[in-house]
Amino acid sequence: QVFSSVTSTLNVSVFKDRFVLEDLVEEMKKQSTGLSFGALQPNGHIAVQGSFPAIKGLRDFLLLKARSLSEQDERKESKSYRKPRRKLQEHGSTTEARNVVHDEEKQVMVLDTDIYHYMRQLFPWIFSVNGVVVSGVTDGDLTTVCVENAGGADAGQVLRVKKRIEDRSLKLHEALRKERIPFQEHGRGEKQRYKEVCESLKACYPHVVVIPYDTHVDIIGFPSEVLGFAKELLR
Repeated sequence: QVFSSVTSTLNVSVFKDRFVLEDLVEEMKKQSTGLSFGALQPNGHIAVQGSFPAIKGLRDFLLLKARSLSEQDERKESKSYRKPRRKLQEHGSTTEARNVVHDEEKQVMVLDTDIYHYMRQLFPWIFSVNGVVVSGVTDGDLTTVCVENAGGADAGQVLRVKKRIEDRSLKLHEALRKERIPFQEHGRGEKQRYKEVCESLKACYPHVVVIPYDTHVDIIGFPSEVLGFAKELLR
């Protein structure tokens, strides 16, 4: 929201053993049409320019691709330890069916951690669907969300839940703001005072989500409410 355009240098050489880098760059361009790409350098570096949310989206795309490769490697390793079936034809058909079920019953996406927490607290109904389980693993400012069929859901339900989460997160990405309030002291009493004030302010700011950490609290919500909440808290 501050910078109209930023530039980042990506190192895609980590994919060279699995992809033709030129083809990967073309896929990145199709994925992120709002970004400008420089020439791919011999060392695998490429400059990318555009809005910060668009560059974050490209990063999420590459992280998801890296994770999918890791999952493929894990599946290959696990298959290598299985006993061979009696008939090769049966083994092939069984493997193919297993992959189809996996694609239909499990979907993975990467979300901004702040938006994920905001959605979990204020839009819990998005994650609560009969027959579908949604879990998240947070790693810094990114959270990997897994949508799985827990039994009883139809074939398209997992995809519909995934799309609903993605659509809501995109809308919130454009609308939300975060304010970080550092603790002046790091003792238990200071943190408790902040916690009590935050609890008392929730009634006046029901659409604000507060995430406490050891050294600060993050306030997430719409700009006007976040500013009002932060002023009240600091006062």
